[in-house]
Amino acid sequence: MSTPFLEKLHTITTLMFDVDGVLTDGSVLATDTGEQLRVFNIKDGYALQLAVKRGYRIVIITGGKSPGVIKRLQGLGINNIYTAVPDKLVKYDEYVREHQLPAGQIMYMGDDIPDYAIMQKAGLPCCPADAATELKEISLYVSPFAGGKGCVRDVIEKIMKVQGKWTVDDHQNLIW
Repeated sequence: MSTPFLEKLHTITTLMFDVDGVLTDGSVLATDTGEQLRVFNIKDGYALQLAVKRGYRIVIITGGKSPGVIKRLQGLGINNIYTAVPDKLVKYDEYVREHQLPAGQIMYMGDDIPDYAIMQKAGLPCCPADAATELKEISLYVSPFAGGKGCVRDVIEKIMKVQGKWTVDDHQNLIW
């Protein structure tokens, strides 16, 4: 890990994520009834729920609009879920302006071209190991884990450990 990356971990208060290709592996199982199913990583869910409990803002910005995704994320305690977003940068800018967040407090993890513009603005741009090359080139951290395979847990754990908020003493009552 590079020094600029480690230094930026200290100031992060807001964790923003794409869904498909980050919280999931990007696969979609289309059923005969038209439902589109996704698979989430349980360890990512644990870390997200713990981050909520520790007071981090968790923000989801996705172009998708699956009711199952919304239910899963709400079940983890995430309230800032923006789905069916045609232009992610517009939603990002609105959220940042509304909450008066400096870029240095924001980590954004995306995996593909629709995330590129946000990643250029976020203080800590990150991506999974299997992200598009263009995103890897602008990321301060590329997780060794692929999308849906623990990359979210990886970056959350690093941020929380540096800030002294990842401890094993009070991990009770978490349902992930």
